[in-house]
Amino acid sequence: MGNGFDLLNIILLIAAVLVFWRLRSVLGQRTGHERPPYDPYSASNGRGPQEEAEGKADSDGKVIPMPGRAVPPAQEGPLSGRLQHVEPGAQQGLTEIALTDRMFDPEGFLEGARAAYEMIVTAYAEGDRETLRPLLSDPVYASFEGAISAREEKNLKMEFALVGLKSANIKTAKLADTKARIGVKFVSEQSTVTKNEDGIVVEGDPVTVHTVTDIWTFERDTRSRDPNWQVVATEAGA
Repeated sequence: MGNGFDLLNIILLIAAVLVFWRLRSVLGQRTGHERPPYDPYSASNGRGPQEEAEGKADSDGKVIPMPGRAVPPAQEGPLSGRLQHVEPGAQQGLTEIALTDRMFDPEGFLEGARAAYEMIVTAYAEGDRETLRPLLSDPVYASFEGAISAREEKNLKMEFALVGLKSANIKTAKLADTKARIGVKFVSEQSTVTKNEDGIVVEGDPVTVHTVTDIWTFERDTRSRDPNWQVVATEAGA
């Protein structure tokens, strides 16, 4: 019985050795040079630091941007690819605004500015205070409302037509504390005439179209949840 027990132990030992050897041959052993596990959330996805920084060079030595890199590192920034209709002097200010307000987009802002310009000049001509009030700061509204009241006191009526908005470009941009200020240069074609209570023209020409240049400054507190901008200054442009 003792010999039988020893024989069984020897058989089990040989079987264990064979199983270990087979596992070792199939799975291999760690050498310290293994490729790290794939991490789907890693920015480099297994690329080395040099490849990550410069991309992969082709046979001619040209750099091929790797997937996920839209532009070379020197051109990357919060407004990369979005600086259209912007004068050079405003680019730095727009970048500062975008770094503070991650949702800011110059083209989206300009689209809203164009719509606001059309609404404001039309509402001013019609004496529509209700439309003007939320779009203008207190001082600018007071100026517009004063001009409307002066017309009404003289029983004058303005007839206005915005023939077309030729261009709208961001001229200036500045971030002061949390207040973003952007100056927009509008060039439009307008027809304006003012008539008295008898319908007689006292100013302007109903058939002549004039090219008008305005520079309006829009302001918004970047801390506010309200996404709307207000006009805080207006001036005639050259």
